[in-house]
Amino acid sequence: QVQLVESGGGSAQAGGSLRLSCAAYGYTVSRYTMAWFRQAPGKEREGVASIDSYGTRIYADSVKGRFTISRDNAKNSLYLQMNSLKPEDTAMYYCAAEPRTWVQYPRRASEYKYWGQGTQVTVSS
Repeated sequence: QVQLVESGGGSAQAGGSLRLSCAAYGYTVSRYTMAWFRQAPGKEREGVASIDSYGTRIYADSVKGRFTISRDNAKNSLYLQMNSLKPEDTAMYYCAAEPRTWVQYPRRASEYKYWGQGTQVTVSS
């Protein structure tokens, strides 16, 4: 059974950093396309960053240069390093996984079969 467990959320000041982790169980992360999404109250779920099995990374324009998605195959985990945080980064962040080596629209939530429970990130000005 596939399970994703996020951690690392919390509060930060604008300009600060946080690192999110997603531990995967029941499958090998290197063989899946994985991504981070976020959802703020009253807004649609937004694809933040993705990485496919080939290592190709795609970022939303709003986080390019500030966020970095990475994968540790030995630990079977996915990470999101978030630097230069802004108040508009405040949201619930979700880890997602799709059992394909790549997907056509990596920032679309509908492309992903498995989801974590989410971890809250709050950035204050």
